[in-house]
Amino acid sequence: MRRNLINYFVPLFLFCFVCCTSTKEVVYFQDANEFETLVDDNSSSTKFKVDDLLSIHISTLDPEASAPFNLFRGAEEGGIRGEQVNYLVNKDGEIDFPVIGKIKVSGLSPTEARDMLREKLRDYLKNPIINIRIRNFTVTVLGAVNRPGTYRVQGEQISILEALGFAGDVNIKGRRDNIMVIRDFNGTKVYNRINLNGKDSLKSPVYYLTQNDVVYVEPNKSGKSQSSLDQRASIAISIISVVVTSAVVLLTR
Repeated sequence: MRRNLINYFVPLFLFCFVCCTSTKEVVYFQDANEFETLVDDNSSSTKFKVDDLLSIHISTLDPEASAPFNLFRGAEEGGIRGEQVNYLVNKDGEIDFPVIGKIKVSGLSPTEARDMLREKLRDYLKNPIINIRIRNFTVTVLGAVNRPGTYRVQGEQISILEALGFAGDVNIKGRRDNIMVIRDFNGTKVYNRINLNGKDSLKSPVYYLTQNDVVYVEPNKSGKSQSSLDQRASIAISIISVVVTSAVVLLTR
């Protein structure tokens, strides 16, 4: 009888262990304690790259003075201006800006570019307000996610968690501990990996994504289609019920 019980309970224990392990693999920031304060000291920021499409608008208290620095497509009719012209960062990392001429912006952050423009405009404008935005800021999320695709970013920065949120999160087949980020800077591709199971991922250089980054979520080793955790839990409960019932029958004989 003891051997029979061992034959029943050993497989049960192994099955439960596998289920618990699988559940643990899908939890983000497992080592973060309750009410723990994590300081976001990640200093990475968006840098302008070749082929970026920039929207630059200059404004001052005197609209006529700043008008030459703002280009619009189409003639002005009835007080309504046409579409503002965007600036393409060429292969040399430069844009051709009105009045000033060619300006190298590749490798600069939006803040650095604003400071540089403000310095170059000192001879023309007083206290200009400079707004710069990347018009073609997109990130692509591929692999084991629920909605793979390319997503447009509205602000100057996006975290990898936000990008995965756009893609409907990593599905049950995806590995959260080995996500790859492919980053291109002026033709040079850099491959980085990040483990979102741990809180140290907040310090990763790819926690904040840059324009045109590709996030690839690798499938787990099984390579098989898996059901949701709820379905697996239901199967586990059913097997446990059968094994326990059989064990009770053996003990009562």
